[in-house]
Amino acid sequence: MPMKPYNQITPEMIQDDIRYLELLSHSFPTIAAASTEIINLEAILNLPKGTEHFLADLHGEYEAFRHVLRNASGAIKRKVNEIFGNTLREAEKKELCTLIYYPEQKLQLVKAVETELEDWYVITLNQLVKVCQNVSSKYTRSKVRKALPEEFSYIIQELLHESSMDPNKQAYINVIISTIIDTHRADDFIVALCNLIQRLTIDMLHILGDIFDRGPGPHIIMDTLCDYHNFDIQWGNHDILWMGAASGNDCNIANVLRLAMRYGNLAVLEDGYGINLLPLATFAMETYAGNPCTLFGPRIDKTTNTDSQKTIRLIAQMHKAISIIQFKLEAEIIRRRPEFRMEDRMLLHRIDFEKQTVLIDGKEYPLRDSFFPTVDPKDPYRLSDEERDIVQKLHNSFIGSEKLRKHMKCLFRYGCMYNVCNSNLLFHASMPLNADGTLKEIDILGEKYKGQSLLKRVGQLIRTAYFDENDSEEKAFALDYMWYLWCGKDSPAFDKDKMATFERYFVSDKETHVETKGYYYQLRDREDICDMILDEFGVEGEHRHIINGHVPVKAVKGEKPIKANGKLMVIDGGFSKAYQPETGIAGYTLVYHSRGFQLVQHEPFTSTQRAIEEGLDIKSTTQIVEMSAKRMMVKDTDKGKELAIQIEDLKKLLVGYRTGLIKEKADSF
Repeated sequence: MPMKPYNQITPEMIQDDIRYLELLSHSFPTIAAASTEIINLEAILNLPKGTEHFLADLHGEYEAFRHVLRNASGAIKRKVNEIFGNTLREAEKKELCTLIYYPEQKLQLVKAVETELEDWYVITLNQLVKVCQNVSSKYTRSKVRKALPEEFSYIIQELLHESSMDPNKQAYINVIISTIIDTHRADDFIVALCNLIQRLTIDMLHILGDIFDRGPGPHIIMDTLCDYHNFDIQWGNHDILWMGAASGNDCNIANVLRLAMRYGNLAVLEDGYGINLLPLATFAMETYAGNPCTLFGPRIDKTTNTDSQKTIRLIAQMHKAISIIQFKLEAEIIRRRPEFRMEDRMLLHRIDFEKQTVLIDGKEYPLRDSFFPTVDPKDPYRLSDEERDIVQKLHNSFIGSEKLRKHMKCLFRYGCMYNVCNSNLLFHASMPLNADGTLKEIDILGEKYKGQSLLKRVGQLIRTAYFDENDSEEKAFALDYMWYLWCGKDSPAFDKDKMATFERYFVSDKETHVETKGYYYQLRDREDICDMILDEFGVEGEHRHIINGHVPVKAVKGEKPIKANGKLMVIDGGFSKAYQPETGIAGYTLVYHSRGFQLVQHEPFTSTQRAIEEGLDIKSTTQIVEMSAKRMMVKDTDKGKELAIQIEDLKKLLVGYRTGLIKEKADSF
């Protein structure tokens, strides 16, 4: 909506908004203050938009995630190349980039071998100032100032805003740099500059779900995000699984534990969140003492794993024990909530213990493992007293974890089921559809929801499950629904006909392992379907898109992440090492800067140590998705729309002051 010119604002308009404008006058008490703010906001509108980064399905791969943040998906390397061109050798540019990514560690290596350290400091500080000037150029001084470390704020401002090309300023800059070195603050100053470069290169970070499970450090990723300057999260089914566990849903807790055992990530639970696994370990060792639990061995990289065979066997025993407990707990919810229509997931009572087979969809299949010492054939879903005691202890451990509470607070504060940002609709997985492409109506507590209303209602239930302290029916339903969202057929975070957990463990026939995806996954290649969904969420703009994760793009088989004639971008490229053989790559980053969209395809990350010692950056390939001849400015963004409204209000305030409808505030002492 175009802004109304100052001379078209009438006293009647002022009168209509008089109460709001009176409140606004406390922040801008004079004509001078209001005018200055209008000038400032108008200037901001004409700056280039900040760079947005989109990542999905991190699955605990914290080293790769943190490296992508540090190198801004290759953007810092590109800027170093642009700034220094042929004036630096390739090896020198690589050294500078590594320093920017890992300043503390790289400084230690440099100081161990550099014989002319003072000269190195002078050269490096000048280079870092040039890079910092470049990445800060699209922001106001005010925004840059807010990002500065307090102890070096004044010095960095002086260096950023003074040109070394001016002969009158060269000596001034040289003295600042030499004094930094002489006072032994060079290391701290270099670290501060490098961190500032990292921060200013990424203006906004979008995480499209699935931070948790599979990889070794989801808690480390969450620690990083909790301290990050500007980000949002669209919850994925793995995140919701953990949110449900933190809310006290025992099915979710069992699934979290099972996945940790499956991928050998006990340290995430024990060291990351302080979950006490001793009761489960003791029970598993006793119950499965004579059983090899071969099918439950953890998926680990045997070339790097240092666990003993005894530890690996214990993990397998714990894995099997919690899996059986999970099947029993899930049956309790399925019986309690027939509206979930998940009776087909109750398979323990379909086992023929004499024939060692299981009946699935009317067909008998031999079991790969028929040792079920805790399953009573007459009452297969009853938890034994010992199992019930373990569940209670694990429940208390999850509820009592302070670190988990901190991370959940972060997920709720910055997360939601979907987000609309700068003409992009972001959600993790799916939009439930009918076969004809229309939005599917989902019944929740007797009410029908679809599209945007469905995601909003789901978001409300997730918050109810965690925050509501009342013993209401809505609270009880919301807690059960947290499990349904993880694996239910109409869950927008999952949207498959089943999660074939039992079958994958116990049945060899792979036809039972197939999980049929919902119609969204079949129809999302169609531009008209994407347009219908974008319309449903009120997404406007000449260039509008849906951005998803959840289903890995099999690049190795030629699958493309860009679908529906550019309307849909699927950016799950396999950050998780478990998926990399399937995808052939190690993740995507979608970058949206003032010139348009670029998709960065990453190769597997070796290690942080090698990145520091050998300068081994992630090998990345950049694909131009959509570029514009006209540079996108702040005024073209959602933030620009907010600023335009603020300018409009300030203009009304200005007219109010000048017409006497609102009195200027006197200076207070």
